[in-house]
Amino acid sequence: MRERYTTIDYHTAGEPFRIVPELGIPIEGADVASKRVFAMNSPAVERVRQLLCFEPRGHADMYGGFIVEPDDEGASFGVLFWHKDGFSTACGHGTIALGVWAVESGLVTTDPNGTTDVVIDVPSGRVTARVHTDGDGIVTGADFINVPGYVLAERVPVQTSRGEVFADITFAGAIYAQVDATTVGLSIEPEEVGEVIAFGREVKWLLNETAHAEHPLDPRLSGIYGTILFTDHSSDGVVRQRNATVFADGELDRSPCGSGTCARVATLTEQGTLAVGSELVHDSIVGSRFLARVVDESVEAGRRATTTQVAGIAHKTGEHVFEVDPRDQMIPGFVLR
Repeated sequence: MRERYTTIDYHTAGEPFRIVPELGIPIEGADVASKRVFAMNSPAVERVRQLLCFEPRGHADMYGGFIVEPDDEGASFGVLFWHKDGFSTACGHGTIALGVWAVESGLVTTDPNGTTDVVIDVPSGRVTARVHTDGDGIVTGADFINVPGYVLAERVPVQTSRGEVFADITFAGAIYAQVDATTVGLSIEPEEVGEVIAFGREVKWLLNETAHAEHPLDPRLSGIYGTILFTDHSSDGVVRQRNATVFADGELDRSPCGSGTCARVATLTEQGTLAVGSELVHDSIVGSRFLARVVDESVEAGRRATTTQVAGIAHKTGEHVFEVDPRDQMIPGFVLR
């Protein structure tokens, strides 16, 4: 008998997101954070992640999520985010895609006032996708409200193959190291993608085992998830940056990165570059854009924290029924990077 897995695929600002509504494998845990730990240690769940992410059904830069039960009735559903190297703690572009999917599929009833809140439990906490529709119920845009973000360390010196650089390290659902790309002679352009990935990967692994990568409250959230390489293009009072986020082990985000955008907002707010209520115009390496602003301030782990709203849009790219032939010698698949 052949295994079959149904998925609904979206992209948010160019970054793929493969939704798996029914996994067919029990995932245990009292909350979504615990379910992530279970999935990471479950050979059965890991196998399906690899089947749907690895070639020939996916690719090295595929991203997706398993729909799971929420922590409680306050959320519509929970999700376990995954990529080629495992399960992440947060995913902003995926949250936007999930919100649009929930409204377009009818899983969540569209609010007639034109804005529908889709509350989702993710491993780093509870987030909200706000989906905007016109008078005919057609989705016109979406944004998400992330968990609070805060700076963990500023200007951390890192000795790299390109010389010493300084990284700001910020948590915003996941922990990001942020480096000005111009300080190492890099541009955030498609023709430099190989060098961008190599350097982002290098910075991540140089910092990942340091104290700077430790989450102050929950060790399950520790570790440098990604490196954000950015260039600044601000002018006339508008804060605008272009970035490439290299996450996991060398995956490059095609979007401006949702949770990474929140990390940049927290960092720029802490530095005084971005005023509370002002907008960050955040562009990706392929030219797609997120708009982000602080919607609330608080204190987390003894630090100034910002809750960020990130606006974008997601589009459905297709539906799949993937099959697994038991005679196939390429199971669960492979990645070449």
